[in-house]
Amino acid sequence: MERRVDDLANSYVDEWAPLSPVGATYVGIEGYDDKLDDLSIEGYEALAELDRRTLTKLNSIEPIDDREFVAKEAMKERLELAIARHEAGETASEMNVINSGLHNTRQAFDLMPTEGEGAAENIASRLEAFPAALTQLRQTLLDEAGRGNVSARKQMIEVAKQCAIWTDPAGDDFYRKLVARVGAQGTLGARLDTAAEAANAATIEFGHFLNEEMAPLGRPKEAAGRERYELASQFFLGARVDLDETYAWAFDELHRLETEMRAVAAEIAGPGASVSQAVEKLDADPKYRIAGKEAFREWMQQLGEKAISDLHGTHFDIPEPVHRIEACIAPTSDGAIYYTGPSEDFTRPGRMWWAVPLGIDEFSTWREVTTVYHEGVPGHHLQVAQTVYRAELLNRWQRLLCWCSGHGEGWALYSERLMDDLGYLSDPADKLGMLDAQGMRAARVIVDIGMHLELEIPRDNPFGFHPGERWTPQLGWEFMRAHCRVPEENLRFELNRYLGWPGQAPSYKVGERIWLQARDDAKARKGADFDLKKFHGDALNLGALGLDPLRKALARL
Repeated sequence: MERRVDDLANSYVDEWAPLSPVGATYVGIEGYDDKLDDLSIEGYEALAELDRRTLTKLNSIEPIDDREFVAKEAMKERLELAIARHEAGETASEMNVINSGLHNTRQAFDLMPTEGEGAAENIASRLEAFPAALTQLRQTLLDEAGRGNVSARKQMIEVAKQCAIWTDPAGDDFYRKLVARVGAQGTLGARLDTAAEAANAATIEFGHFLNEEMAPLGRPKEAAGRERYELASQFFLGARVDLDETYAWAFDELHRLETEMRAVAAEIAGPGASVSQAVEKLDADPKYRIAGKEAFREWMQQLGEKAISDLHGTHFDIPEPVHRIEACIAPTSDGAIYYTGPSEDFTRPGRMWWAVPLGIDEFSTWREVTTVYHEGVPGHHLQVAQTVYRAELLNRWQRLLCWCSGHGEGWALYSERLMDDLGYLSDPADKLGMLDAQGMRAARVIVDIGMHLELEIPRDNPFGFHPGERWTPQLGWEFMRAHCRVPEENLRFELNRYLGWPGQAPSYKVGERIWLQARDDAKARKGADFDLKKFHGDALNLGALGLDPLRKALARL
């Protein structure tokens, strides 16, 4: 029987890849590694037109079974929101410290093979195309600003600083080091050197453009406002939530987590010890310290592999290709920690990355055990890589292109808590690390919603923090410093990320909340027949989808 929903979804991928060669590299579709995206207004419009055309066809198709029904619901929800964001001027104008045409293009080089003449040719071609791509992006940003669609001034200035660090020989020196890793000789080596210098110069010039031309045009206020924020929140969650209720809930959740943290701190540093005293004790303990980036990367690698070995066959059935994961230190230093999925054929494995800030060369393992579970297994790697693998259950769009932050980041945060439930955080130090990370995600919800909606800080908030005042970026920084125990450079990046990418940061904790609600609903329906391993398997086999479609799909299982 003809599977028209799946056929349409598969053809979407075929049409999308030539329009987004960089995206094709991210998801591991071969044949596009020598090209860059069209970052002109016309390029963004071509992608939006593909979405519109596909949505029209999708709405006319009746699914033939439940699998196609889920696929249609997932695709319809994602396409509608992508179109809404494009038509609101959010996509082409986006410029912030973590997500933009600049960042996506630069980061694609991290995923490209560097060995062999073909790989070197691809990198050379992309580096040669890089200056023209930034010229396109410059004009796009100016055109969008002329229409009133522009990012905040502060974000322009911060991205300009990133451009300076990426190109500084005393900083990341990204393009020259990329070419050095390729190590090509002769004519091709000379071509790579020339292309790297041109890309370096173009990035420097783009930073000047942001400072001198875009910053004066940028929004003076970083707050998005309620209308923009509601669309952003729905896009990142795949669900509509009551923002005011969520804001109030996050205060209670952070207070609950910090109460639990104090109890664990007493186990570590003695009765009555504060969390800060426990942290100080752990940071001074050589048992929880690793010196050197490579030694830390190896520690992450070993822990990631052990989690796969331990969980396979007991709590999850992990497909064989998903057993391979790589821990990587990113070639940049902005402080981001992230996961990239495997290629479609698994020749490139899933990878967990850390862009270590300049100057940091010692690491506290007690903080990062939970990070490995978040980025690896049972977090992103299990979720994303097994989705890529499930060709017998999911169409190509579901396996390669569908992503919803609330679903994905919510699952990864849920996984951190799950590992505690399964007994993998029996060391109080690792438990404190998990709770501290959870607390930071709860604080994000408060600060992100509060700053962008410029809400009043509750007069009865459990922390006695500036009751009755309105949130500002300055108060956001003060609150995060009071409730998060991470290096100052990392935290500054975090706050800039929240201000520049409204609605994304809360998707972790709000997504986890919805995952937990879905599990509780399944327990209530199944009663004594509820099986946690089966619930996880069934849920992950649905593939990625927005959280509203997820809840509906799980209710039918």
